[in-house]
Amino acid sequence: MTDPASKRAAFRRLHESGCFVIPNPWDVGSGRYLASLGFKALATTSSGFAWSRGRADNGIALEDALRHFEDMARSVDLPINGDFEGGFATDPAQVGANVRRAVATGIAGVSIEDSTGEAERPLFAFGLAVDRVRAACEAVAGSGVLLTARSEGFIVGRPDLAETLRRLTAFAETGADCLYAPGIKTPEEIAAVVRAVAPKPVNVLVGGPHTTVADLTRLGVRRISVGGALARTAWGGFMSAASEIARDGTFGGLASAARSADLEALFK
Repeated sequence: MTDPASKRAAFRRLHESGCFVIPNPWDVGSGRYLASLGFKALATTSSGFAWSRGRADNGIALEDALRHFEDMARSVDLPINGDFEGGFATDPAQVGANVRRAVATGIAGVSIEDSTGEAERPLFAFGLAVDRVRAACEAVAGSGVLLTARSEGFIVGRPDLAETLRRLTAFAETGADCLYAPGIKTPEEIAAVVRAVAPKPVNVLVGGPHTTVADLTRLGVRRISVGGALARTAWGGFMSAASEIARDGTFGGLASAARSADLEALFK
C-alpha cells in the first residue's frame, strides 16, 4: 500500500464501519513508531508539529505544512490525514486552491476548520464557513482524499452545542466526508453530534483519560484522534527531566528514557 490511491481507498474503508484510533505523530520518527504499533492510519497535528519547530500552534506557514505532509506521507506505509488548520486562507477560492496543493502531497485525508484565530471573532460567519467547506470539497473531488470538516467552537471559547450541530450538519450536507467538533466530551454531546450527521462518520478528540475506545464505540463514534496530546506527553517528560537537572543537579528523570538499542532497531 505504497501509492496514494491505495492509501486513500484504505482510509475510506476505515470510515465505513466500526471505530478506529488515528493517533497524531508530530514528526517522521514518532510516525514510524506509531506505525510499528499496528495503527491503521495516522493524522498530523498542527500543534505538535509547530512545537517541534519552536513555534506556537497556527504559527506554521503554508509551505512548511505542505512539506510536512509530503514527509509524513512518504515516511510510513499508512494513510495520513493532514491537519490543514483553516486552509491557510479566508477566501473560499483560496482555501480550495490550497487544499488542491495539499492533495498533491500524497495524503489520504485533509481537515478544514472554521476558526479564525481572532479572539473577538473566533469562528467564521456561518455562511462563509459553509462556503469554505464547499470549496474544500470541490478541491478534493475525484482525488479519493477524504475531507473532514471541523467546527471549533468548544475549543475557542464558544461551547454552544446547538450552533456546533448547525455547522456540522451544514458541512455534512455540503459534502464533507467526516465531521469533527474538538472539545466535546460528555456522552450527551458526543451522541448528539453522531445523531445529527448520521450516517456520516464522526471524529472525537481525546486529550486525557476521561473516556475509552469502548465507550466511544458504544456512542457511535467512528474515529478517535488525540491531537497534540502525544506531543504534550513527550514534552512533559522532557521538560520534567531537564528541569530536574537544571534545578537540582540530579538525573532521576532520565530513568524513564527509551533505550538507545530500541530506538536504533526502530529506525534501521
